[in-house]
Amino acid sequence: MRVGITYDLRADYLAEGYGEEETAEFDRPDTIEGIEDALRAIGHDPDRIGRAAALVKRLAAGDRWDLVFNIAEGLVGYGREALVPALLEAYGIPYTFSDPLVLSIALHKGMTKRVVRDLGIPTPEFAVVEEPADADRIQIPFPLFAKPVAEGTGKGIGADSKARDRDELRAVCARLLSTFRQPVLVEAFLPGREFTAGIVGTGARAEVIGVMEVHLLDGKAEPDAYSYKNKAKYEDLVTYRLVDDREAREAGRVALAAWRGLGCRDGGRVDIRSDAQGRPSFIEVNPLAGLNPVHSDLPILCRLLGIPFRELIRRIVKSALDRIAETPAPPPRASARLV
Repeated sequence: MRVGITYDLRADYLAEGYGEEETAEFDRPDTIEGIEDALRAIGHDPDRIGRAAALVKRLAAGDRWDLVFNIAEGLVGYGREALVPALLEAYGIPYTFSDPLVLSIALHKGMTKRVVRDLGIPTPEFAVVEEPADADRIQIPFPLFAKPVAEGTGKGIGADSKARDRDELRAVCARLLSTFRQPVLVEAFLPGREFTAGIVGTGARAEVIGVMEVHLLDGKAEPDAYSYKNKAKYEDLVTYRLVDDREAREAGRVALAAWRGLGCRDGGRVDIRSDAQGRPSFIEVNPLAGLNPVHSDLPILCRLLGIPFRELIRRIVKSALDRIAETPAPPPRASARLV
């Protein structure tokens, strides 16, 4: 089976003048090599496509694929992760991972939490700050935690993200609004354990493959948050532990309910944090989780479980092929033609 691979290579954007933090979510060459090698090892014929602009050129030239393994993050706007899937859907080409609707909602953490809250899944009380004055209207008890509403990889999260009073909240919101030019998610700070749950599958077939606890090293890591710095230097600042106690299992249950409720597909991660009483709550979902074979959280979790990277990719592809086989094809229309 011919499998295209869509992705955003970080080096390409750095060469165009974008900054280190701006490109933090994009992929390294060894990520693409790892996915390509895994696809080849499980019997497929991988074909590197690249980012959305490269996909457009390939589609216009008449290229097609049996499946596209999509990890393209995009660059601009709340729909940036949805761009490649939307293009593929327009051409009737199946792909891995979630659809444009899910990717657009999941990128906006405030919208995601509204859906999760409506589903009855526990999540910290929150507000979305659109302008500096909004910080003065928040009535959630301190301490609070602030982060950009539509970023990943810990971007914008640092030592000042935990606000203990109104002045600190104003300051961190002003910084984030200015730096990232997008709203700020402010939520009640949960002081308990931090987990990430790895999930493979879609709908009723989705399952938690394992729950990993994130430990920040005292005296070294930035406290209270799995921040941009802590993630970038995780070898020195963070330890990961596979956990299966009662609280961790509840974290997995919350994660799976959110995954299914949001309509996520094939594979990814859900981040969970507990309150002071040890009750886990939804923090955010990663429907396009990082897939660097060494450095990304989902492969790290799989490694702790004894699941090889090749097997993770096989399970993701199998989930995609299973759901595609069960999806009725639209009736053909002789007059329909893309130009």
